[in-house]
Amino acid sequence: MNWKTPKKATIQNIAFILFIALLLFSPLGTFVKIQVNRLIAFSPKTIAVTDQKMISTYQWQLVDANGKSVTLEQYKGKIIFINFWATWCPPCIAEMPSMQKLYADYQDKIVFLFVTTDSFERANAFLVKENLTLPIYQSVTNPPLEMESSTIPATYLIDKQGNVIVAKIGTANWNSDSFREKLDHYIRK
Repeated sequence: MNWKTPKKATIQNIAFILFIALLLFSPLGTFVKIQVNRLIAFSPKTIAVTDQKMISTYQWQLVDANGKSVTLEQYKGKIIFINFWATWCPPCIAEMPSMQKLYADYQDKIVFLFVTTDSFERANAFLVKENLTLPIYQSVTNPPLEMESSTIPATYLIDKQGNVIVAKIGTANWNSDSFREKLDHYIRK
């Protein structure tokens, strides 16, 4: 059999395909996606007052990792920070450190609900591995229509009157000075 030496272009094409496969389907690729998302994360913007919508229901039921059931009704009149996330989602993982810093400083001033579709076992293992102390929940009933999203991460900030004042799909820097200023403003209101 007569074997030919592959051409330089063929070798480069194979190397490029292997590189793309590595980025898409390996832990290295996940790491790269997380780092890129952190680089492009900006402070979330507040929805213009004229475009804000009041949540349609407070009857949304959740359960925490200890099996305790809660409803949004319990937090009516408070500022509520709600984040939908998953352990397999690189953009979710990318924004978690900024959320942890925000949670550490504001957990006694606003309500935080980190809602996952992962099992509590998997989510808790992730939190321990990443050194996060965020309160996690699973949804028992559907969230209010104003918070339904087919994409994660999806994060919402609800003011004391029940208006959705931030609706951010995708990665954000939740620990930015500008977002903290917004939070402080709504806490004083």
